[in-house]
Amino acid sequence: MQDLLTFLDRSPSRYHAVENLRLELEEAGYARLEEGRAWTLAPGGRYYVVRNGSALAAFRVPRREGAGFMISASHSDSPTFRVKEHAELEGPDGYLRLNVEGYGGMLCAPWLDRPLTVAGRVLVSTDGGIEPRLVYVDRDLLLIPNVAIHMNREANTGYKYDPKCDMVPLMGLGAEKGTFRSLAAQAAGCAPEDILGTDLTLCLRQKGLVWGEKGEFLSAPRLDDLQCAWGCFRGFLEAGESAAVPVYALLDNEEVGSLTRQGADGTLLSDVVERVCAALGRDRAAAVANSFMVSADNAHAVHPNHPEYHDATHRPAMNAGLVIKHGVRYATDGAAQAVFTALCRRAGVPVQHFSNRSDLAGGSTLGNISNAHVSVNTVDIGLAQLAMHSCFETAGVRDAGYLVQAMTAFYAASYREEAGRMILD
Repeated sequence: MQDLLTFLDRSPSRYHAVENLRLELEEAGYARLEEGRAWTLAPGGRYYVVRNGSALAAFRVPRREGAGFMISASHSDSPTFRVKEHAELEGPDGYLRLNVEGYGGMLCAPWLDRPLTVAGRVLVSTDGGIEPRLVYVDRDLLLIPNVAIHMNREANTGYKYDPKCDMVPLMGLGAEKGTFRSLAAQAAGCAPEDILGTDLTLCLRQKGLVWGEKGEFLSAPRLDDLQCAWGCFRGFLEAGESAAVPVYALLDNEEVGSLTRQGADGTLLSDVVERVCAALGRDRAAAVANSFMVSADNAHAVHPNHPEYHDATHRPAMNAGLVIKHGVRYATDGAAQAVFTALCRRAGVPVQHFSNRSDLAGGSTLGNISNAHVSVNTVDIGLAQLAMHSCFETAGVRDAGYLVQAMTAFYAASYREEAGRMILD
């Protein structure tokens, strides 16, 4: 559990999350591939590729002849507030604020009255070209102040937040113009005038923690979806070799529709599959037909104060196992459910099921979107959590371990279809 908390604490942005995983891959002997160069792959080789600093795919080449791919896909981004390019709002009355906009469908109220800062990357002009540098301003820099109940009598009776005024963070009083860019430049180790572009977002300063009467709960920023990203990654690294090519994919921009080159509706996953097949001399169509994908993105636990929001017979609980997600917006069908259930039984991991209440439209994830590019048998799963899309979410401590167990078994297996039967080797 401490490993997960450390990963979350060190990943205040999607760029930090990808860099942390990249460094661990390097330590484990994985070689970086460049998309703009030819790939030469060897049996037993370990490789990874990074796209735009916010998406990553890693894979291993088996030493024996295999059929297809065993793929997991999760996402690196979380709902937050993006800092606009002209970031500073001067006034009123001497205040200095940041100009931000919502990224993804966040819950607004939890962001108020909390110590905040900024994280992400800046693009810096150097003699060797334009260099991306990670930024984390390691101090209590910002706060979005609530309006006192005396002035906003509707605060507790269904108040509707106006993003352009209610969700604007305060940074200073009487500060000079250009202060924010100077802080970003200092964190990046460059001069303000050397910054050519920015990708910065707000993030909490509060660290993740374990709590509860028996220490059964985990609360932290960005559990959706870095908890799944971490669990799938651990399983990927720990699994033994099979005849299949194991692929770990961490994609970006799921919270805003995945319509980017680094998102699930981009080509990263399909490019990796195609280039691996080409380098190994395999038939792509046959390999894809004998492949399986786990789309891992957290699921809704039954809420202790509002159990009525859940379907009568689909009520996932925290610490009760992995959640298979069903519905028209998910990729799961009976065949995918059967394969994943069999794998979880092999791993000794409990499984539960989620389906939206019939009159409530739930969220979607990247399973169906990825399938449009790499059409493999796919199951959508997650870990049960509370307060999804809050800036501080809650999940069960044991479920993170269940995901690692299941994904270790998943990556140690291979999948094929013969005469209508689905076979796990």
